[in-house]
Amino acid sequence: MPLLRFDLVEGRDEETLKKLLDSAHSAMVEAFQVPESDRYQIVHQHPLHELKIEDTGLGFKRSENLVIISIVSKKRTVKQKEKLYTLLAHKLEADCRISPLDLIVSITENTDADWSFGLGEAQFLTGSL
Repeated sequence: MPLLRFDLVEGRDEETLKKLLDSAHSAMVEAFQVPESDRYQIVHQHPLHELKIEDTGLGFKRSENLVIISIVSKKRTVKQKEKLYTLLAHKLEADCRISPLDLIVSITENTDADWSFGLGEAQFLTGSL
């Protein structure tokens, strides 16, 4: 049920994007215990000049391999979020050669009433899910 949006510098090929999405989904399944088939991912690729991502005073040097993941999800524990951040950093580095310095993750929480998966219904509220 989490919805993941990936903002990237344009130019990645289909195979590279597949690895990125698969690795992120694997981290999500492990950290948030979502079902394997619970996969909602959207990729946005931008020209480099459309992304201005700095270091927030941490001294990070970012590259054009930057990945920003915005997640919308129901409430998760701090422990689950920390596990997700760690898993994403490890998996994206191992599987996709993305430096942990090039990974930014933001989670926005919502409630069961904020989701409709089709048919004009709120499936979490109706008991369908």
